[in-house]
Parts: sequence; structure tokens; C-alpha cells
Amino acid sequence: MWFLIIVLIIVLVIAFKSIKVVKQAEVYIIERLGKFHKVADAGLTIIVPFMDHVRSVVSLKQQTMDIPPQGVITKDNVTITIDTVVFYQITDPAKAVYEIQSLKKGIEYLAITTIRDIVGKMDLDETFSSRDAINQQLRVILDEATDRWGCKIDRVEIKDINPPADIRDAMEKQMNAERNKRALILEAEAQRQSAITIAEGKKEAAILEAEADKEAAVRRAAGEAQAIKEVAEAKAKEISMVYEAMKNANPDERLVQLKSLEALQEVAKGNANKIFIPFEATSALSSLGAIKEIMKDNK
Repeated sequence: MWFLIIVLIIVLVIAFKSIKVVKQAEVYIIERLGKFHKVADAGLTIIVPFMDHVRSVVSLKQQTMDIPPQGVITKDNVTITIDTVVFYQITDPAKAVYEIQSLKKGIEYLAITTIRDIVGKMDLDETFSSRDAINQQLRVILDEATDRWGCKIDRVEIKDINPPADIRDAMEKQMNAERNKRALILEAEAQRQSAITIAEGKKEAAILEAEADKEAAVRRAAGEAQAIKEVAEAKAKEISMVYEAMKNANPDERLVQLKSLEALQEVAKGNANKIFIPFEATSALSSLGAIKEIMKDNK
């Protein structure tokens, strides 16, 4: 009875030592007699008791590591504190275990020295404006350096950059001055634009007014010309009617002379200094002169 119990206990111990269940996204590094044997993937794994043992359990998930805030001196001799986080993933579990004593410590120290090297070549203003460039350089350098450790650096992010208090005060004053400058520039630009708009409005109004005056003058001149034309046409029509009436009446020479004298009388009322008398009217005038002389003799 006791023998069976002891055998059962031995079997259970051997089974416990032999059967391993590997979780998803994890691998076991198995050593046999102190030497690397295999990498056990997720699922059920059988090992040889007392010969094989699990050296390490390696996670294949993407992992994050906060780099402690580091004081870094910029190119213009300003000490700033940079807080960084690294995202990495193990691609070769055997290298991650055997190629370096502590993968996390190696990544941390490498990130610190790389940050100091990159930021030390930049001015303070360039450091604030070049976060993406710094992140990209850090990722490339760390990924290249950790490749032999079976690790891939996915991303590197600078969480915060803290300059000294006096530098922050100077930067705030500079930003306030810059904002005030931009406000004054915008105000001056608005006033200039307003003045330009008003001047353009006055110019357009003057042009429209001049065009309106021109259009009115043209219309007035056209109206006057039309009126003159109509009067002239009426006069011509009247003369034509008189001419036709006289023509139809068969006027004799005395009537023509009389009408000529009446026309001369109207012409003489004008302001002209010179009067051109038609040749036909001279005979009538001579007759009048003879009549005047006869009347004087009778007296």
C-alpha cells in the first residue's frame, strides 16, 4: 500500500515536471543540462524531468518602458529635462535572453545616451520644434542597436520637455511680446485694408457719378439735337408748303418783289452788321427810290 502511494507521488511529480502549458503570446526558453535546447511556443509542451528546465518566460507582446527624466544640455548651453517612453517588441526570444544580461536596462541606457547625443546638437528652440525629428532619430538608432538583441523598437515618444524656470519665464515673455506684435500687425493691416476699401468705394462712386453726368449730358444733347432737327424739319415743311402755295398761285413779279421786301425787313431787325441782299430785290429797291424822289418833287 505504501509502495503504491510512493509510486503515485513520484509519477505526479514527474508529470508536473514534464508537462508545461505555455500561454498565448508567450514562449518558454528550454535548457537541457544547462544548454539552450528549444523555444516552446504557446500550447502544451513536454520536457524531460531533471534534464530540462525553463530558463525564462518571454512575452511576445508589444511592451512599453518609461525612461526616467534626464537632464540634457542643448547646443546653446541650456539644461533641459526630457521624459521619454519607448515601445518595443521581442522578435527573437533566444537572443533577448542570451545576448544581453538585461534587455530593459540595455534599452534604457542606450536611449539615455542617444537622447543626450541628439539634443546636444540642437538649440533650445529647435528642440521644442523638432520633437518628431528627435523621435524618429531615436527610433532608428535604438532599433539598429537592439536588433542583435532580438528586439524591435516600434516607437519612441518624448512625453515632456521641461526647461529651467528662468528660461520658461523668458519664453513666456517672448511669446507675449510676439502675440502683441502679431496683434498690432493685424490691427494695422485691418486699418490699411479698411482705408483701401473706403478709397476704392469713393473711387467707384466718383466714376459712377461721372458716368451718370456723362450719360445725362449725352441724353440732353441728343434731346436738344432731336428738338432742333424737328424744328428744322417743321420749318422746312412750312417753307415747302408756302413755296407750293405760291407756285400754285402763279405770282407776278410785283408780288415777288413785295415778299422780298418783307423778308429784308425781318432781316434788318437782326444784330448782323452785314446784310447780303439778293439780286432780285435790287429792282424793287430802285423802284422804291424813284417813288421817294417823285413824292419829294410833288411836295
